[in-house]
Amino acid sequence: MALNPDFSKGLLPAILQDVSTQQVLMLGYMNEEAFKRTHEEQVVWFYSRSKQRLWKKGETSGHIQQVVDMHLDCDADALLIRVHPQGPTCHKGTQSCFNTEVPYQLQNLETTIQQRIHTKSEKSYTHYLLTQGKEKITKKFGEEAFEVVIAALKNDHSELIEESADLLYHFFVLLHEQQVQIADIEKTLAKRHHTENNFKGERRSIEHW
Repeated sequence: MALNPDFSKGLLPAILQDVSTQQVLMLGYMNEEAFKRTHEEQVVWFYSRSKQRLWKKGETSGHIQQVVDMHLDCDADALLIRVHPQGPTCHKGTQSCFNTEVPYQLQNLETTIQQRIHTKSEKSYTHYLLTQGKEKITKKFGEEAFEVVIAALKNDHSELIEESADLLYHFFVLLHEQQVQIADIEKTLAKRHHTENNFKGERRSIEHW
């Protein structure tokens, strides 16, 4: 879908967000030419209010921002740009101009597990599990699931959190062994959520979940 920003109010505020971590990186401003170049080249361009000229983000440092997608707000006068940053975004050397921490996501766990298969260190438990195969991995997953149940029955929230973390870890190892990505599961959940919205107000079939 084509984007049609409203520049009648002046420069367009543009927020950059790391598509991988969801971290907000910076706020910049675009005129029509900067927006056009960003759309055509798929790297972020801004209009510098202090220098009164166009500038490509990272033109000096080399830390360009590769565009993944762009979204206008409801009034078409603000822009959200999701990017793959090629290095720190802030001129002070930090990943974000807002100095926010990178939120931990399940994709981080997936990436770590994918990397561990190439690690031959005897200290890598992940590598050990993956080399043991499906039987070992499924057995450990079952054990961890049982531990979660026990913690819940005991109403021990601290233990439940710890055991749930262990369960998720072994679940991701199992997914990796079966060559299934978390994105595949997210797509299925998104489809179910869409179906849920379509049937809002009606009793859902329990078999669907």
